[in-house]
Amino acid sequence: MEAKGNVTQFILFGLSYDPNIEIFCFFLFLFCYISLILGNLLILISIHCSHLFHQPMYYFLSHLSSMDIYYTSSVTPKLIADLLTEKKTISYGYCMFQVFSMHFFGGIEVLILTAMAFDRYVAICKPLHYMVIMSRKKCNLLVLAAWAGAAVHSFSQLSMTLKLPFCGPNEIDHYFCDIFPLLKIACTDTYNTGVLLVLNSGTFALGVFVILFVSYAIILWTLRTHSAEGRRKALSTCGSHFTVVILFFVPAIFSYLRPPTTYPEDKVFALFYTIIAPLFNPLIYTLRNTEMKNTMRKVWCKKKWGKGNVKHMS
Repeated sequence: MEAKGNVTQFILFGLSYDPNIEIFCFFLFLFCYISLILGNLLILISIHCSHLFHQPMYYFLSHLSSMDIYYTSSVTPKLIADLLTEKKTISYGYCMFQVFSMHFFGGIEVLILTAMAFDRYVAICKPLHYMVIMSRKKCNLLVLAAWAGAAVHSFSQLSMTLKLPFCGPNEIDHYFCDIFPLLKIACTDTYNTGVLLVLNSGTFALGVFVILFVSYAIILWTLRTHSAEGRRKALSTCGSHFTVVILFFVPAIFSYLRPPTTYPEDKVFALFYTIIAPLFNPLIYTLRNTEMKNTMRKVWCKKKWGKGNVKHMS
């Protein structure tokens, strides 16, 4: 992947110019990243080793946990390593890879969240037809559609970014390669490209958010006719989903649905949708989900008990 222009690498400004703040951020984000990986792996293994994998909601949750790992891994390891270096550089090829992977895995994640919202809508609003509508074949088609939709979105973003010429300067005021900071340093008129990128990313994020918001509004309206216990369980599940949606979409909409320029707050908002939201996903889906907690106890206690029996027999 060759740059159009004479720039072969970029210099990232990172999160802060203060070395003490960067050291603090290194330990903080290293802890967050390790916790994120372990938390999502815990969910993945627990679902795949239990009956929950055959339930549509947890089938989608296992895919969401996988995307959380891929999505944040496209940015966070580089951020953590850069916090210990004075000069933060990134090659042109890796920069373009970050642009693609962020939008690809992020796109899959938001579309999986949409599939999860649809699953809850069917379970609450059409319970008698749930097993027919949410069969495994249709769940697989929804996941496949999420991958295809994200691929179309991310490849269009990448193709527009690859056409930008970079002749200098090569300094990006961010901690990873994102589209708007790259537009700022491109040596050409980027107005039309910026508008297309806003229409692509901004309307994509806003459109999915509106769909999710409407689906949850319909669910809440339908819950009026349910029993108190049914309302409590449904609200607990939907509340977990909507918390994840707010953590991810509000910062993303602020970042992409606006005129193509950069602001000092961009880095803070980017932390929410690249690290904080993926970190809180396993906590939200386990601590507020009794079925998930009980399954994790059974799976991991059984593994521990099985190891104890092997040692005792030997």
